[in-house]
Amino acid sequence: MQRLLILGGTTEATALAQALPTDRWIGIVSLAGRTRQPLTIPAILRQGHFGGVDGFVNFLKAERINAVVDATHPFAAQISHQAAIATDQCQIPLLMLVRPPWEPQMGDRWLVVPDLAAAAARLPGLAQRIFLTTGRQSLASFSALKDQWFLMRMLEPPPPELPLPPGEVLCDRPPFTLTHELDLLQRYHIQALVTKNSGGTATCTKLAAARQHEIPVVIIERPALPEGDRVSTVAAALKWLDQQS
Repeated sequence: MQRLLILGGTTEATALAQALPTDRWIGIVSLAGRTRQPLTIPAILRQGHFGGVDGFVNFLKAERINAVVDATHPFAAQISHQAAIATDQCQIPLLMLVRPPWEPQMGDRWLVVPDLAAAAARLPGLAQRIFLTTGRQSLASFSALKDQWFLMRMLEPPPPELPLPPGEVLCDRPPFTLTHELDLLQRYHIQALVTKNSGGTATCTKLAAARQHEIPVVIIERPALPEGDRVSTVAAALKWLDQQS
């Protein structure tokens, strides 16, 4: 039996763990630990950070890992770079399972920016009531904007010490229907959407809702990922694993 480390926290990571051939692979799914109640995953589960590259290397050796699939969120660039360095040092094969980014469609009013700071700087003069869907870790980047009102959607409440912009926190878990998103934009009189280009289908309906309401979308580009083997589907990841076993 070979031992596979899946860097998780995404629907793709869960799907890969569920589809893993258990006659050949023992799956270990690692989560950063930010979600207090993670979804049930059919594999050995570990939570928390590795402690940098050195900690990552120590874990790979101690757990006798034979291969790693990085199925983290497209914006979790730090752990992806650490995984690339650690697996290279240990001479362990690494695959990145990366969902395709969203692409603008006819009728979209996208304003593409490189990072959170640029997104916050783009909002004054653009809109006053904003739907913010960049996650609780990013809220402080918008806390200086006192003339805007934000509907801040996230999985879990932010910690009490985190500085927030004016507005309302909405805790909810995807997927979201188009009807739900359209109702949300209308009910809160939303004038602009701010989101990361995460890709996937679980939250893409907010883009369709913004298109129908003809409101601008400030969309944050993905950070650069390390070089290496990369696929976009669980099926392709399983095929890659077949070549490793």
